Amino acid sequence: MSSPVATNMDTLRQGLEQRNTELLIAMYADNAVVQVVDKNNQPSSPLILRGKQAIAAFFRDIGSRDMTHQLTDEVVGNDRISFNEASQYASGERVLSASVLDLQNGEIVRHVIVLAWDE
Repeated sequence: MSSPVATNMDTLRQGLEQRNTELLIAMYADNAVVQVVDKNNQPSSPLILRGKQAIAAFFRDIGSRDMTHQLTDEVVGNDRISFNEASQYASGERVLSASVLDLQNGEIVRHVIVLAWDE
């Protein structure tokens, strides 16, 4: 098991924009929870990922896709980070997500993602 990586905007940016999924995964606590709300996982029944293994599979899948990511509109607090992420597939479709992360001892313990994409 790898040691945790202190979460800050620079490491988040590197993990997401450079598709460095292992760095990104290392920022999550072992018992972290990710909640995803999108067209397929509506607010009344969101996708819930519990634990680092489930979160790792989710981000490895995203990282394997031929797409770019750019973080914008960052807001950084002591124990919370929020940002928007503009992504684009090589084929041109765009995805926009808004994220709020709760931190504890430098690790992500909760991450809420709201997604919208071109169809």
